[in-house]
Amino acid sequence: MPDASHKRPETLSADGLVVRHYNAHNRVREYDFSTLPVTEKVQRSLAALFAAQCRAGRWNSHDSSESPFQGLRAFATFLSQLEDAPRDLDELSAAQLKRWRVSQSGSNGGYYVFTSTARLLRGDARLQSGPVAEELARRMRKPKSRVQSYREEDFDHIKLAARRQFRAALLRIEDNARHLQHWREGAFEEGSRPWLLGEALDVLARTGDVPRYKTSDGQRTVISRYQEALGGVRSEVTWQRLFLTRLEAMGLGVLLMSEYGWNQSVIDNLEVPRASPDPGNDGNPTYRIPLDKPRAAANRYETRNVTDDGADSKGRLITQALAATRFARACVEEHAPGSNRLVVWRSKNPGRPFGNTQRLAPVGPFCFGIERSHGSEWARSQGLKGSPFQRGRRTVTAVDRREPLQHRQDTHDMNYALVDERVRAEAVEVIAAGAEEAADRARRAVLTAQIGDAPAPGDVPTATADCSDFDHSPHPPAPDGGCGASFLACLGCENARVHPGHHPRLVHLHQSLTNLRSVLPQPLWDREWAEPHARLEDLQRKLGDGAWKQAKARVTNDDRYLIDLLLTGSLDT
Repeated sequence: MPDASHKRPETLSADGLVVRHYNAHNRVREYDFSTLPVTEKVQRSLAALFAAQCRAGRWNSHDSSESPFQGLRAFATFLSQLEDAPRDLDELSAAQLKRWRVSQSGSNGGYYVFTSTARLLRGDARLQSGPVAEELARRMRKPKSRVQSYREEDFDHIKLAARRQFRAALLRIEDNARHLQHWREGAFEEGSRPWLLGEALDVLARTGDVPRYKTSDGQRTVISRYQEALGGVRSEVTWQRLFLTRLEAMGLGVLLMSEYGWNQSVIDNLEVPRASPDPGNDGNPTYRIPLDKPRAAANRYETRNVTDDGADSKGRLITQALAATRFARACVEEHAPGSNRLVVWRSKNPGRPFGNTQRLAPVGPFCFGIERSHGSEWARSQGLKGSPFQRGRRTVTAVDRREPLQHRQDTHDMNYALVDERVRAEAVEVIAAGAEEAADRARRAVLTAQIGDAPAPGDVPTATADCSDFDHSPHPPAPDGGCGASFLACLGCENARVHPGHHPRLVHLHQSLTNLRSVLPQPLWDREWAEPHARLEDLQRKLGDGAWKQAKARVTNDDRYLIDLLLTGSLDT
């Protein structure tokens, strides 16, 4: 990481029309404001505001500055279409800004264009007071995200495609690594085909390419003596033997996203994890992974620890990623020490510029990270549609993990969970199941016995109520006939009758169950006593506090003895 205090060249050109943005690695991208369709004064004013943000270090990557510049281009195009277009920013009116805001509302793209442009314009001292300042400070409602999580089968298909691709690449690299190791150990007869292959692999591991020579027409081709051992001159049988391709690196990125929920910028910037000493004897490495979240306003840097303790563990992918990139990382370290990036791949066309969006400049034929623009290309190569990163991360965050990964809880709720159609659909089933369970429990726990003022002729007394039809119970019969239910279930039976003669012992039963709740584990109490207690609570509500207190005063020793027998199991039926 370059020293932040390192003095950089001037950000704004002498004519005030070109802004140079230096990213975190001191690579420069130029923005030419003379191309904007507005007057030269407006061009210079916008360039000055843009340059101030670059000097302040607000944008760490060129991706971060590209979007605001495109927003300014859209704003300039809007101004150019006005009949009374301003000659400089101090001629902007509140009505023009309001019209601009309305034209951008209704889409996520428009929301970000307006907010980024308004933020820049507020930096102009001429626009910091009056109606124009008020209009710039007016907030635009953020549209709901249209990005939705994948269906389970679709996401499984994406992960399977990435896993197959990366696994094939890893097996290829490991197979050639073993051959190289055997060659270095002298396992092959010198000059034999296996020996020539090993020598070619040795050169490849040290230099990034197999032995080549330059032809008369300036082309570089594999030296003839190695062509047969390698199997030709194509990249598939030459440098790909030890290095990942660009799309294979993207496949690794898809797996990192699906396993850990990291977004593309975090994966692009991943440093090499360090394995901590194994505290036990199992030999399982625990990786300390430093994360850089460029878009985070606070807590940009954090560390995650994952352990490789088996094929299905979270740390296994890190072990495999280190293995697949070890030769590329070694080459890079040899020629440009200190890059320390995990995702390293070899370019098919070394020297071809990949633009200034690279976080680190390529080292020879090696490039770092995963480019945002390559996500869709990877998907097409696997017969899929669209880059999987944004929707995939939403799937991991909102559906699989159901918890914040690299953001706050309120951000997770508002921007991931509540707006996702799959989350809402699954929530309906969960809520419905919960409501049905609660309703069923309520039906079972509500007093079903009839309440009367006196015993009814023909009813049979029980420990808790009178029974009007002992031989036709809704409960399973006892072995010797009749009702097989516990007396505690009587209050939930439609055959039961409760009159004032039962009230004292039921009040004492209620008090006893309440006392048990304070001494028993909650799960045990819920299983054994929650339903009869709930029915007694319902009875208390129906009788009223006055009648309940009177019954409590009439509890006898016989009532206490009967309830004790009932609760100890000595009086089950």
